[in-house]
Amino acid sequence: MQLSTLGWDSHFEESFHTYRSQNLMPARIAREHKSQYVVYSEAGEMSAKLRGKLRFEADTNEGLPAVGDWVAAKPLDGGERAVIHGVLPRKSVFLRKVAWVRTESQVLAANVDVVFLVMGLATDFNLRRLERYLTLAWESGAAPVVLLNKADLCEDVESRIAGVETVAFGVPTHAISARAGTGLDAVNGHMGPGRTAALLGSSGVGKSTLINRLVGIDLQATGEVREADGRGRHVTTSRELVVLPAGGLVIDTPGMRELQMWADEESLKGSFDDVETLAGSCRFRDCKHDGEPGCAVSQAVEKGDLEAKRVTSYKKLRRELTVLAARKDQRAKLDLKSKQKQLARRIRQMQRFRQKR
Repeated sequence: MQLSTLGWDSHFEESFHTYRSQNLMPARIAREHKSQYVVYSEAGEMSAKLRGKLRFEADTNEGLPAVGDWVAAKPLDGGERAVIHGVLPRKSVFLRKVAWVRTESQVLAANVDVVFLVMGLATDFNLRRLERYLTLAWESGAAPVVLLNKADLCEDVESRIAGVETVAFGVPTHAISARAGTGLDAVNGHMGPGRTAALLGSSGVGKSTLINRLVGIDLQATGEVREADGRGRHVTTSRELVVLPAGGLVIDTPGMRELQMWADEESLKGSFDDVETLAGSCRFRDCKHDGEPGCAVSQAVEKGDLEAKRVTSYKKLRRELTVLAARKDQRAKLDLKSKQKQLARRIRQMQRFRQKR
């Protein structure tokens, strides 16, 4: 495999400079399962594990290699295995908060050029969920593209597209049918040699079927979707980097029934530009948009220029991000306190050692 085919460019070449003197080679994470990795490199595909020092020095899971990452690796056993010594700085990263109450992020895809947000045109169609995906997509640094799959099962595709355009300003939107193979030219138009895309969406929206169409063979398993609610089983259980025959790469991800936010309030400017622009005209800078005097947002809703559900979604996401920011700050303080304790413990140990001598 040529590095350029895998997405290598001048950004990573510059970052890799310090590793070349250590006789390490660049490789890209293709799969990851319980700290065991498969990487692609010029030497081919090989299994890999982390160097103990790298695992120890990673402050959070976000610091560990993820699918799409470029790493510095040392080949072993004639090139069948490798040890990962370092992770190169990312150009982009799509993050979400881990489930439950932990204030910790999870990397869904790294070094992605375009994020395909896949949504079904049948029962899965949900503009409020799309707003969440768009917020994290803008935060990632990759360009979002909305794919409305299962167009062959929808009687009014145009109205669905019009609905998406009310929340995804300037974001390319394509109606496709992965099963029927229609609309794929539009998808390929966002790809190209060395470009990496990630497929994100709920279970059952047809991501694996789309992967199979792009590859040209049944590479990924596909499952049936329940007619009652349009939900599918998690056929894809782990993230995987797939090299496409026509050029480019795509990261398939498991379907997500819940997408918890990991961003800051600045990210809302990309996905809620209309609301943010109006908010800038409110009389009070700390306006909550709940009917305060001179609230431009509330006035736009009353006039019918802005959908009330969209404002409700905006306020909900802003509250989530405010709470998240407070939790991040608390987590940072606790981490600092823990490190200070560890440092104090080491100093005491050194003092005891010197006294014994």
